Amino acid sequence: MPSATGSAPDRLPFVVWVLAAGTFLMGTTEFVIAGLLPEMAADLNVSVSHAGLLITAFAVGMIVGGPTMAMATLRLPRRHTLVGALVVFAVGHAVATLSTSFTVVLTARVVTALATGAFWAVGFVIATTTAGPASATRAVGVMMGGLTLANVVGVPIGSFVGHYTGWRGPFWALAVLATLAAAFVGRFIPRTEQRAEVSVRAEFRTLGQGRLWLALGAAVLIMGGVLATYTYITPLLTERAGIPAGAVPLVLIAFGIGALSGTAIGGHLGDSRPMTTTITAAAATALILLALVPASNSPVAAIALVFGMALTGFTVNPVVTSLAVRFAGDAPTLTSALTTSAYNTGIAAGSALAGQALDSSLGLTGPALTGAVLAALTLLPLIALALSGTTRPSRIVAHHTTGTGEPQQAADATATTAR
Repeated sequence: MPSATGSAPDRLPFVVWVLAAGTFLMGTTEFVIAGLLPEMAADLNVSVSHAGLLITAFAVGMIVGGPTMAMATLRLPRRHTLVGALVVFAVGHAVATLSTSFTVVLTARVVTALATGAFWAVGFVIATTTAGPASATRAVGVMMGGLTLANVVGVPIGSFVGHYTGWRGPFWALAVLATLAAAFVGRFIPRTEQRAEVSVRAEFRTLGQGRLWLALGAAVLIMGGVLATYTYITPLLTERAGIPAGAVPLVLIAFGIGALSGTAIGGHLGDSRPMTTTITAAAATALILLALVPASNSPVAAIALVFGMALTGFTVNPVVTSLAVRFAGDAPTLTSALTTSAYNTGIAAGSALAGQALDSSLGLTGPALTGAVLAALTLLPLIALALSGTTRPSRIVAHHTTGTGEPQQAADATATTAR
C-alpha cells in the first residue's frame, strides 16, 4: 500500500484518495436532499418548499464555515482538524435521524455544513502539500472529483435507498461512513504538528483584486442557476413530466453524469480558452433551463435537459475556480475557501428564490425559470472579466508548512492564464 506522504513520481499519495473519499461523503449529503424532499417534508410535517430550506441551510453553513475554518485552523494540527470535522459530521447526521423536529434537523444540517467547511479548507492544503508542487493541481482535481462523483453515484443511490427505507436510511449510512472515514484519516494523515507560515493579514490583504471577485461572482450565479432548478427537480419530474417516483434516481444519475462530464470538459478546455469556454457554457445553461419550462411536460425532453443543464453548468466551475485561485496571488488558502463559499452562496440564494417561485403562480416551472435568469446573469461578470483581460501574471505562493517528521515544502510559481 502506498505511504501516506510518498508515492511514485506518477502516482498521487494515498492521503489524497482518502481525502477524496471524504469529499464524496460530503458532496452526497449536500445534494441527496433534492431526491428526498417529498419524503422529508411529509415526515417532518412541512411543505416541500419549506423542506428545501434544508439545502439552503447547509449552503449557508458552508458559506460561513469555509473561510472561517480556513482561518481558524490555519495554525492548528491538520490531522486533528480533519478527524474532528468528520466526527462532527457523523454526529450531526445521527442527531438528525433521531429527531422528528424540523428545527432540530435544520440545525443539524448547519452544524454538519460547518464541519464540511473545515474539512474542505484543511483537506485542500494537505492534498497539495503531500502531492508536492508538480502534482498539486492534479491532487485538487482528484478531491473535486470526489464531490462530482457524489452526484453520479452517491446522490442517486441515496435517493434510491431513501425511496424504500425513508430519508433516515441514507442519513444513517452517511453517519457510519463518516465514522469510518475519520478512522482512515486518523490512520493515514501524518502525525505532525504542522503550522502555516502564511500571515492571516497577508491572506486578507491580497483579496483586493477586482478580477478575483468577478470570478467569484460568476461562481455564485452559475451554481445558483443550476441548483435553483435541481433543488426542486423531483416534483417537476414526477408531477409535470409524469416520471414515476421510483425512476427519479435514474434521472439524478443522468444529472451526475452530466456534471462529471462538464467538469472534465471545463478542466480540459479551460487552460487554453477560459473565457470562451465559460461564456459559451453559461449561455448554453441559460437556454437549456429556459427550454425546460415548456418542455418539462415530456419525460424524454425533461431527462435530456436535466443532463444538459449539468453538462454546461458544471463546465464553468473548474475554470472559474482556477482563475480565482490564480488571481488571489499570495492568498490561495483563503481564496480556495471563498470559492467553496461562492458556490454555496449560489446554492443558498438559488434554492431560496426557487422555493418562492415554486409557491408563486409559476408553480412547478418557477424554479427552472429562476435558474435560467441566474445563469443568464452569469454572463455579466464573465464578459467583464474577458474585457479586463486574464493574461496578467499572478504570483502564487504554495502553502508553506513545517512540522516534525515531514520535510518543509514550499513552491513559488508564476501562473498566467490564456485568453
